[in-house]
Amino acid sequence: MFFQHVVLKLKRGESKISAKNKIGQKTRIGIVLSSGGARGVYAHTGFVQALQEMNINISAVSGCSAGAIVGGVLASGKNMKSWASALLALKSRQFWRPSWFHLIWSLLVKRWAGYTGLSSMDAAMGFCASQLKVQTYEECAIPFSALAINIGTGEKTLFDSGELAPSMVASAAIPMIYQPVEINGQFYCDGALVDLAPTDAICCKHNLDILIIHHVAQTYEDASGLKEMLKRPWTLLEILNRYIFRQQPWYYSDKHLTFRRCPCGCDAIVIIINPDLPELQWPMTNSGLQVLQAAQKQTVRYIEPWLESVKYNARSLNENIQELPSGEAQTHKHTCN
Repeated sequence: MFFQHVVLKLKRGESKISAKNKIGQKTRIGIVLSSGGARGVYAHTGFVQALQEMNINISAVSGCSAGAIVGGVLASGKNMKSWASALLALKSRQFWRPSWFHLIWSLLVKRWAGYTGLSSMDAAMGFCASQLKVQTYEECAIPFSALAINIGTGEKTLFDSGELAPSMVASAAIPMIYQPVEINGQFYCDGALVDLAPTDAICCKHNLDILIIHHVAQTYEDASGLKEMLKRPWTLLEILNRYIFRQQPWYYSDKHLTFRRCPCGCDAIVIIINPDLPELQWPMTNSGLQVLQAAQKQTVRYIEPWLESVKYNARSLNENIQELPSGEAQTHKHTCN
């Protein structure tokens, strides 16, 4: 009788676990939004809207550069349809105000002394702040972190406290194009210089079952297109992009959808979406809708076949996981610590 009672209790426990999985209480899903320039802001917006359409609850979010902009807006509790409307109405002067006089003065008179970039981030910061539902990390509806580089130390900094807008735009302050952003007496710039997508900010810290990485950074696999690049406006920016994106992150593959396991050993499943996106030339915004819609449609296309597993039964995705080579996994073992 004792053993029958134990078996019965175990079966009841299993049924409770199954019921808990069925309503999604045990599946915690986080997202990481990569850098990707202005195009990335539109793409990540479409990605987040797609997740919301599929009723995927987000437990934590982390972002770099473009990803920090969208991640901060989402985490603040902003309605994403309202954000998308504001983004699609955005004009370049709302985030890009270069001072050509300052450039010429610095070059001819001061010999570049004190020159840090063409445009300040003031306009971009004002726009971002106006779109946030709350203004600090502590008030966020979803835990959030943004990656930037501390120029003084050369080290990456993960912001997760204090004011949202300054660290969001600091994460996107492209060197030479934008002036660095001062926060608490320190200066910060684009986090993409050290890490395209900050996976170390989120996975183990928030006890996630699944981490979805939306990777929209440009890829430059060879020297093709260099002649065309030299004919286009803002050649210097494209050269800088080629430098920033010269190395692919640990999770990257050339497939549109990849399943991996977190290399730190926490057993979280990592889903990487690498969409095909239309071009968006800096600092134009007129193709933003096409980028947003492409990202949105592709997110639904890639996730929908796995939707039940993502929401309710993460373990069922195990057989689809493509393991990293052992050396590479060891290199990134510290990722989530």
